[in-house]
Amino acid sequence: MNTQLMIDYLSALSANNNREWYHDNKDDNKKASAAFEKLLQSLILEIGKFDNSILHNNPKDLTFKMVRDTRFSHDKSPYNPAFRAHISSMGKLPVPVGYYLMIKPGNQSFLGGGLFADMFKDATTMVRDYIAQHGAEWEQIIHDSEFEQYFTVQGTALKNVPAGYEKEHPQAEYLKYKSWYLEYPIKDEELRDAEAFLTKAAEVFRVMKPFNDYLNKALAGFQMPTR
Repeated sequence: MNTQLMIDYLSALSANNNREWYHDNKDDNKKASAAFEKLLQSLILEIGKFDNSILHNNPKDLTFKMVRDTRFSHDKSPYNPAFRAHISSMGKLPVPVGYYLMIKPGNQSFLGGGLFADMFKDATTMVRDYIAQHGAEWEQIIHDSEFEQYFTVQGTALKNVPAGYEKEHPQAEYLKYKSWYLEYPIKDEELRDAEAFLTKAAEVFRVMKPFNDYLNKALAGFQMPTR
């Protein structure tokens, strides 16, 4: 697994973020993308040792495109110089939640999990309701000593507890959230040794799993909105 190939390509794309350079270097893109898919395959096998629900996935189906939607953005760069993937029992869909990987040079890489998509109001309501009813289990997971070594729960949040929930609820702060996710930062030098990175990533995701499992119980029956 050639992680250096990925880093070199993404660094070059970041420095030459235009369509002409991108199309002139399609061969390099293919080689780096193939290296990323090979890394994903190895990561799937490692995660599969503690979560076999993801073993059926094809790495190519888990990746996201680099092309950016710039219509409503001040940044008009056409590409996101990053390799990204979401590994779950249902592939790269945001629900059920799974294991997220972003490789982006400049010490912007991270391992993630949980619910990132706060635009799905039904999903937000389902998780809030579940936390309101299963607060003790939530606290046990997020205050586990191993969990706290790696993570702090993040997410976009309201200023106040939303209507329909007790303002004095023990988990009131988390009921304000619209999304609940985890991020573990990865430095560029940690990516250079592919085997060491895989070992680290699998360990981080193993510690993350109870958090994902909790959210997936909350999201049981969720239907992705149709256009």
